[in-house]
Amino acid sequence: MRRERRAAADPGLFLSLAALSKATIHYKTGQIIYVQGDPADCLFHPRKGGIKLSVVSTRGKEAVVALLRPGDFLGEGCIMSQRVRVATATAILPSSLLRIGRMEVGTLLRKNRRFSDHFVSYLITHVSKVEEDLIDQLFNSNQKRLARALLLLADYGKAGKPKTVIPISQETLSEMIGTTRSRVNVFMNKFRKLGFIKYNGGLQVNSSLLNVLLHD
Repeated sequence: MRRERRAAADPGLFLSLAALSKATIHYKTGQIIYVQGDPADCLFHPRKGGIKLSVVSTRGKEAVVALLRPGDFLGEGCIMSQRVRVATATAILPSSLLRIGRMEVGTLLRKNRRFSDHFVSYLITHVSKVEEDLIDQLFNSNQKRLARALLLLADYGKAGKPKTVIPISQETLSEMIGTTRSRVNVFMNKFRKLGFIKYNGGLQVNSSLLNVLLHD
């Protein structure tokens, strides 16, 4: 009974216990999970590590559109009639992902109300974040976009103490916000000198970085 209650509160545990044809797949740092244009035939649920989603334009320009962590879903477009992947997924840390076929996830969504409610809630939050990202790209400066990206990576709002973000290179940050690595380096040095971030066995982000978003 206790295990069932835990599973209801933890979608990852629920998927692990569910009677599905599933597999846990392990990826090394830098290993590709799927490529833009591959068949969208399954859903992934990261259990450990970090995933980068990137897209490449017809001119060959690459942009990072999302960073995913344990508890997120990856490849959810396959549930909504998406037949090919619209982005490339790459492990940026040693990662473990639960892989579940598209048809089985569809059946699970129809038959299990608790999981369905959680999944719909996740999609609504995800769509809302995409809209915020678009507004951020259209109206904010590079410095504000970087500050927002760091706050999101540090789960700003969940605790007041400095949070360590998942390991991420300045090159990836530049791809996320649409500027050069050298500009990111300039802003990161500025944030560090102002006490907004610090390096202490990893990059720590203070909530005071929010000041960058609140002032022109």
